[in-house]
Amino acid sequence: MKSDTPIVKDLVLIGGGHSHVAVLKMFGMKPMPGVRITLITRDVDTPYSGMLPGYIAGHYEFDETHIDLRPLAQFAGARIYHDEAVGIDHVNKKVVCRNRPPVAFDVLSVNIGSTPHMETPGAKAHVTPVKPINNFVDRWQGLFDRVRERSDEIHIGGVGAGAGGVEVLLAIEHRLRRDFKEAGRASDHIKFHLITDANDVLVSHNPSVRRKFNRVLKERGVQVHTNHKVVGVEDGAVTCENGARIALDEILWVTPAGAAPWLRQETKLGLDDRGFIAVHDTLETESHPGIFAAGDIAGVASHPRPKAGVFAVRQGPPLAENLRRALTGRPLKSFRPQSDFLSLVSTGDKYAVGSRNGWAVEGEWVWQLKNWIDLRWMRKYQDLPKMEEDNEVEIAAGLADAEAMKEISAIAMRCGGCGAKVGTDVLGRALQMLEPVKRPDVLIGLNEPDDAAVVEVPPGKVMVHTVDFFRAFVDDPYIFGQVAANHALGDVFAMGAEPQSALAVASVPFGPEAKVEEALFHMMSGAMDVLADAGASLVGGHTSEASELALGFSINGLADRDKILRKGGMQAGDRLILTKPLGTGTLFAADMRGDAKGRWIDDALASMVQSNRIGSEVLFARGATACTDVTGFGLLGHLVEMARPSEVDVELDLNALPLLDGALDCVRNGIFSSLQPQNVRLRRAIRADSNGGRESELLPLIFDPQTAGGLLATVPEAEAEGCVDALREAGYSTATVVGRILPQSNHLEPITLLG
Repeated sequence: MKSDTPIVKDLVLIGGGHSHVAVLKMFGMKPMPGVRITLITRDVDTPYSGMLPGYIAGHYEFDETHIDLRPLAQFAGARIYHDEAVGIDHVNKKVVCRNRPPVAFDVLSVNIGSTPHMETPGAKAHVTPVKPINNFVDRWQGLFDRVRERSDEIHIGGVGAGAGGVEVLLAIEHRLRRDFKEAGRASDHIKFHLITDANDVLVSHNPSVRRKFNRVLKERGVQVHTNHKVVGVEDGAVTCENGARIALDEILWVTPAGAAPWLRQETKLGLDDRGFIAVHDTLETESHPGIFAAGDIAGVASHPRPKAGVFAVRQGPPLAENLRRALTGRPLKSFRPQSDFLSLVSTGDKYAVGSRNGWAVEGEWVWQLKNWIDLRWMRKYQDLPKMEEDNEVEIAAGLADAEAMKEISAIAMRCGGCGAKVGTDVLGRALQMLEPVKRPDVLIGLNEPDDAAVVEVPPGKVMVHTVDFFRAFVDDPYIFGQVAANHALGDVFAMGAEPQSALAVASVPFGPEAKVEEALFHMMSGAMDVLADAGASLVGGHTSEASELALGFSINGLADRDKILRKGGMQAGDRLILTKPLGTGTLFAADMRGDAKGRWIDDALASMVQSNRIGSEVLFARGATACTDVTGFGLLGHLVEMARPSEVDVELDLNALPLLDGALDCVRNGIFSSLQPQNVRLRRAIRADSNGGRESELLPLIFDPQTAGGLLATVPEAEAEGCVDALREAGYSTATVVGRILPQSNHLEPITLLG
């Protein structure tokens, strides 16, 4: 993304927990120029733990109980990397990720919550853990569906009788009883069990709370098994230390959670005796200055507190303040958490028990209070204010290092022309970490750099040339590199050719050498993954500094002269197949405005990084007669390019078009790509009597420009069904027949729409 401020320091946040959402909001309200924030998160929708039981019970929709991290990160000016941290390289100050290159940091914060203790024999294979909460939503839906399919007696058990275990089990009981009643079905065959090794439920709460919940559990038919420590789990039952065996068809695991194993195995962080990160009361780790932790994963030695969401929420503001101080070299501030707090525990049916100190109250009004508090907290991160410009260069004011100040001044004075090239040392180090595909027909490439690359054209082959280049539209350089390479390769695959070599043209935002090197390495790593899969060797290119990230490739391919797949080969009777869904243009237009849901963008990026290589092979094997890739001109523009040289008419079924999730929502909201108006001019190719197609709400999506879109191809009618099956088996899950080819009519408009 475009930036006129050099990046001087990197703040990396691991996890999108309750503390980090507050950090993002506060940095968005008061940015720190020169500081780049990167959020590494396994999930783009982070659930609010206090509302999970209400979601399970059916009182809330998904979006009401989840914070969409993508618009929040955009508000904070942060990059969002959808990945999972698995280690920390303390020597080089980098976060090791599961599916991408390591991410450099100057200051680091960890807020990843807790994970379930699954050491009990058989637990990993046979239970449904409630934590981490992010993953429980899908697991709950699976449990819900399994129970609804059965009419015989079924036993559901919750292991763990703390607040979380009681709330979740009562929420499930309420939801299932209600849904069965609404469906006209009896639910007496569903039995519920609550199992705990303690002598009562909710032992951390006062006696009045325990009495109230024991009454509720009895009224709801939940059988409570106290003093039953589960020591083994098998398919259909748990065994207890006292010898009891309790038959259960579904087992919820809500025992006290622990820390992620990678913290002990893949870091040198100081941990407490339970494996949580040991931190001072400033939330900085005891072992490593500049690394912080908050929420469940942090163990504050001087002020131990229960693992409860309320503490993670309260740690957000002091964490944000101390991260600012760490970035600017100022002394950290101590934080003392509250010793007591208002506890609101729901019973699943819009009824709750509230307590503080030694008193407790209950009723529907308590649930209404809880609902008001929860929704108010969620609105803080869902209804984001408009950002105001902040010209205070806070980091420069806080940097006492004179060399750092000199570096900022030097970065600001950049040369043009050849002086804008990335320095040879930076470029050399980045390229040394990349491994181009080795091909015998690449005679001179990056292995022995020279003034130009030299490739050989094998006998009987012809060269296929194409080039593409565009600015970054996502803040993740690794993903952008993958998309850019996929997009450039699309034309070669569409012609049924084999990619041979690639020349890169890249621009990287100016900054200190280390920052430029990392950005270039991440971007080219993503691109190299795609090029390697395609068998294309990166043989050279040109790299320069600019105000924003951009990347393009000139691709050389090889093809048999008589087997080149052209746009103009459509035959009457053929069926028209589209391999990928539409909607990237409108979705990323919405994303730029902060109006797209994070999961929509995630799905779009997953489609964009999917290669067309295998799709091309499938289409070629099934006798494709014509093919192109759907990119900037939109589906209609590329379809017209195919129909006119083929001298045919095309019947396009709008209702058959595969769409990315959220694309239609964006169109309905009047959000379009900046290229859309130019593409709409091609509407003159649509026949006027298009059976209502011109009035369809789907119509704008055929003008939507695509980045790294799918292949649009025709195959003989007899091959169409088998071709679609083969494409779906190959991973193109939305591949489908979207139209048919007709003999050319005497109409000037070749495209007929079915709406």
